Amino acid sequence: MLEIKNLNVAIGGRRILNDLDLKVAAGEVAAIMGPNGSGKSTLAYVIAGKEDYEVLSGEVLLDGENVLELSPDERAAKGLFLAFQYPVEIPGVATMTFLKAALNAQRKQRGEEELSIPEFMKRVKKAGDMLDIKPEMLRRALNVGFSGGEKKRMDIMQMALLEPRFAILDETDSGLDIDAVRIVADGVNALRSRQRGFLVITHYPRLLEHIVPDTVHVMAGGRIVRSGGKELASELERTGYREYAEEAA
Repeated sequence: MLEIKNLNVAIGGRRILNDLDLKVAAGEVAAIMGPNGSGKSTLAYVIAGKEDYEVLSGEVLLDGENVLELSPDERAAKGLFLAFQYPVEIPGVATMTFLKAALNAQRKQRGEEELSIPEFMKRVKKAGDMLDIKPEMLRRALNVGFSGGEKKRMDIMQMALLEPRFAILDETDSGLDIDAVRIVADGVNALRSRQRGFLVITHYPRLLEHIVPDTVHVMAGGRIVRSGGKELASELERTGYREYAEEAA
């Protein structure tokens, strides 16, 4: 599914990722935890294709294809999805218009027909009901005036509509209260399947109580320094990241 080999990345001349290796199998939910500045969000952005990052060496393989050679929209069409830590507001762009354009653009890239309006509306209603997204939210400009929880739910709604092969959640729980965490987690859990992989990036074990991972990786100093099962998240809650930060230093 997703395999990262010897990935080295810098920004502004400063090395962020160092010989990073990671594998996430089809159907697997892998969590990455670690202290601030360990490179977690950088990893998410590089996989998705955000500009400004310099890939010094390495590969990011999705089903054997190196996506580093593809543009961000081509990566999305291949099935990559990134839920942002801080979803942006887009004034003047209606939410429904954005959702329909995004969905049909990916279908076109894959050689599929555009959805009819009735089929599109059916899918939107199903995803909205699952995530407690009210119809009035969909009539507004994308994320404009939304609360933090509403923005995160809208990100997960986009994921539900696009049905990616591999989804990355970059600290989706950041700034959410416990009820919003549950709603977001329920949306993610509803999309779990044997064909879809997830990479869940978080500081805190709280989210992983609701999205139970198959594997947990600790990241420090721009590399994976320890891997284990879901019980590793509970251990980190007790012990913190100090020993890993010191080891990376």
